[in-house]
Amino acid sequence: MIHHLRAAGVDFILDARGTAAPVVVHWGRALGDLDAAALTALADATAPAVAPSSIDRPFRVGVVPLLTDGWTGRPAVEISPSSPVLHHVDTVRDGDALVTTIAHGDAHIELRHTLTPQGVLLIDRQLTNTGTDAIEVRALAALLPVPTRAREVLDFTGRWAGEREPQRSRPGHGVWARDTRHGRGGHDDPFLFTVGTPGFGFRHGEVWATHVAWSGDRSVWFERGDMGLSVVGAGERLDGLVLAPGETYEAPTVVATWSDAGLDGLSSRLHPWVRSWATPRGPRPVTLNTWEAVYFDQSLERLTPLVDAAARVGAERLVLDDGWFHGRTDDRRALGDWTVDEQVWPDGLGPLISRVNGDGLEFGLWVEPEMVSADSDLARAHPEWMLTPADAVSWRFQHVLDLEHPDAWQHIFDRLDALLTEYPIAALKWDHNRDLLVPHTGGRVRALYRLLDALRAAHPGVEIESCASGGARIDLGILRRVDRFWTSDTNDPLARQRIQRWTGILIPPEFLGSHVGDERAHTTGRTASLAFRMTTALFLHAGIESDISRLDDAQLAALAGWTALYRAHRALLHGGTTVRVDDADPALLQHGVVAPDRGEGLFAYVALDRFDAALPSPIVLPGLDPDRRYRVAVLDVGAPVRTIQDADPAWLVAGGTVLPGSVLAEGVLAAPLLAPGEALLIHVTAD
Repeated sequence: MIHHLRAAGVDFILDARGTAAPVVVHWGRALGDLDAAALTALADATAPAVAPSSIDRPFRVGVVPLLTDGWTGRPAVEISPSSPVLHHVDTVRDGDALVTTIAHGDAHIELRHTLTPQGVLLIDRQLTNTGTDAIEVRALAALLPVPTRAREVLDFTGRWAGEREPQRSRPGHGVWARDTRHGRGGHDDPFLFTVGTPGFGFRHGEVWATHVAWSGDRSVWFERGDMGLSVVGAGERLDGLVLAPGETYEAPTVVATWSDAGLDGLSSRLHPWVRSWATPRGPRPVTLNTWEAVYFDQSLERLTPLVDAAARVGAERLVLDDGWFHGRTDDRRALGDWTVDEQVWPDGLGPLISRVNGDGLEFGLWVEPEMVSADSDLARAHPEWMLTPADAVSWRFQHVLDLEHPDAWQHIFDRLDALLTEYPIAALKWDHNRDLLVPHTGGRVRALYRLLDALRAAHPGVEIESCASGGARIDLGILRRVDRFWTSDTNDPLARQRIQRWTGILIPPEFLGSHVGDERAHTTGRTASLAFRMTTALFLHAGIESDISRLDDAQLAALAGWTALYRAHRALLHGGTTVRVDDADPALLQHGVVAPDRGEGLFAYVALDRFDAALPSPIVLPGLDPDRRYRVAVLDVGAPVRTIQDADPAWLVAGGTVLPGSVLAEGVLAAPLLAPGEALLIHVTAD
């Protein structure tokens, strides 16, 4: 039978006739109403010619392609011992999903292809050992065909405080592959692996993208064979998983998305889908984190002025970062000893929390439960709970706790459960500051998931932020269990603008933390104006990372105005459609968010460096209703924006303008000459 899934302008057609592995006939643009006869004709029409010096029948790539069937490309499924043949048992429709069962030697494989109402394709796989001997699974990835016009690859690399750096290539014949071996996504995580028509951008081009919803090692690739076939593959990277008789391996979900409107078209599908299952508990609170404010210098006396200043500027949550627990005087000791330090906090955390709550703020706490210091009571008492010996290479002076050890898992659960029971903690900032540097990490990731699930079940009101030395573990697998990501350890707004731009293709803005840091950035030493820092943080889950108790009244007033602006536009920022502009000038970034009914929009025009001409590129406001007229005005972010010019453009001098959405999208608004490291905040409302 030929099956046809349809949703939101996307079609997925699977030819499941016969005993061979089903074949994906089409994934992409909707093809219209196709009856059974038309589907049969379509499937038959896609069967290729038989090329010289090739297998003697039309070659089609099945969902489980085998070498014995003629597939000489990168294997998506590898099992040892393997059978030279497989048998397609059946494919049945289950609501919005197609469930395929395949027998392959002693392996029973079930594949589920689900098309969500937003047009996002979800691919789930599980494999059961039905034999009497152990089998080894080396790969159980998802494989999807893409058209030959998909020639350009976009994926990501990066480093600490510089995540999500895009890289493009146009591979020839062969495989372009990205494998990660960090035990987490890593700062160089390929993140969202996209192939598309050459030159695709944010607002144009046809693209096909995959993301592995998984917080461990992964493999993603694009392959263009000499026969002219192109495929994308994605899945967990396996080091050779051994399954005993009767055991089942369930592979992480692969999220696949198609768009004919560029990268923003991916976001327009992915963001609503993510919001359908990961809705935050409430409005994203303005969060002050204490790390860059006080570092390890913690005491009630030191933090009380900071708490009062946070309340004064309108913060809604204060998170006490590293340094609160037993023996933690620097970053070389005490990880694992999750009891309150009696020297720093002789009366416990109660007095601080009372002050925080009394000023009207929620209280949050930093933890790093997956790690352990060699110099800690926990490591000395239980060296067998460490993933590697104490004399093995360390990373940031710390080691990894073996969460697959049941006693270690229970100990961490009990300590965190005790803290959350004793104190009114509204949020945990959950850090993960090193790569694992061991093979076979999938079981540990699953143990982490069980730990997070258990804590959330025991304390359903507590929010959890995923931090991994910044943005080294941002994925849709852990988002099922957390409420926020720390996007990067850098608060330098110049670096943050690019990091946030690319991370936001997949992750909606309300799940990405962004804070106003010090004038001089902690990670780069670069200085930035208050206006630029505030505008950069405004568009995500906004917060503050600075000792604002030392600011003067004018600076505190500016921050108070900014938090009020954030609260006033929070519903738009965290519920609208994200839009971005493809700018020819690399010194310029333009982005914004448009309300679902397109009645309002908030945009940023950002100067990262000197413009490439005396007069800058005009302001482009995409995503609005082309047939409605909009009033355009500049919003005061709360601090002055520096320009290098003798006079503003005329429309700014006049205090704004009114134009149709079709005109605003064409880029007619003359831009002021912003100084490098400044941004203009623009508000549009339907007239």
